[in-house]
Amino acid sequence: MNSVLDDIERYLSWQRSSAGPFNERLKLRLREAIEARKAKVLRDRNSVANLGFKLKGRADAPRTYVAPVTRKKIVPVTPPKTAQAPFKPEPVLDDASYNDILKIIENMTLVMERSPSAFASMGEEDIRQHFLVQLNGQFEGAASGETFNFTGKTDILIRVEGRNIFIAECKFWSGPKAFTETIDQLLGYLSWRDTKAAVIIFSRNKDFSSVLKTIEETADAHPHKKRGPTKEGDSRLRYIFGNPADHNREVFLTIKAFNVPTTHRT
Repeated sequence: MNSVLDDIERYLSWQRSSAGPFNERLKLRLREAIEARKAKVLRDRNSVANLGFKLKGRADAPRTYVAPVTRKKIVPVTPPKTAQAPFKPEPVLDDASYNDILKIIENMTLVMERSPSAFASMGEEDIRQHFLVQLNGQFEGAASGETFNFTGKTDILIRVEGRNIFIAECKFWSGPKAFTETIDQLLGYLSWRDTKAAVIIFSRNKDFSSVLKTIEETADAHPHKKRGPTKEGDSRLRYIFGNPADHNREVFLTIKAFNVPTTHRT
């Protein structure tokens, strides 16, 4: 009987010498298959993370200050939920809406130029309010009549579900150092997925051409600037910046300078 048990134990030991390495290789293959599946799921989810976030124009929008558009509604689109781990795609602002916003802001400056006495004594907040009136006159949110809001003293933004999908910093020109700080402040507001931003500069300097030259030189020297500028007008520049949190993540940054009238130029 003992000899039979000894034979069985010997045969099992032989099998262990073969089964052991096989089991270890099997573990590695299973882990590789699981990691590959996980990577594919993440790629599939990321493919729908940057969903277009369309603005809906107002049908009753006034045509006094801006080119005719149809008032659009912000409608975030999300993919259907699945039984897998929760994943919530983040909305982003689509390129067409971004360009529409910039066009409306630019058209508002024509009003300033044509009616200088009405804007000569206004400060940053007062001028910003005029932009907000025009923007909210042309666009509406999915849940309320106003899409564009502001925080602090200088921001114009679209906020959805607690995060910003468009943000602009409005500042009076006070030199290259303050301009660089404004860009830094704006980039600091952006999350990893935010790709649309603008810096709006109000200048009351006498030599506006010199201000524009300094703006371009300062933006070109910024450490996060990657490409540009593309000149989209006499005082509008389009850059590609890197997100400070991930320099490979690119941000469209438009810089628009306005020559705001005043009775006393410096």
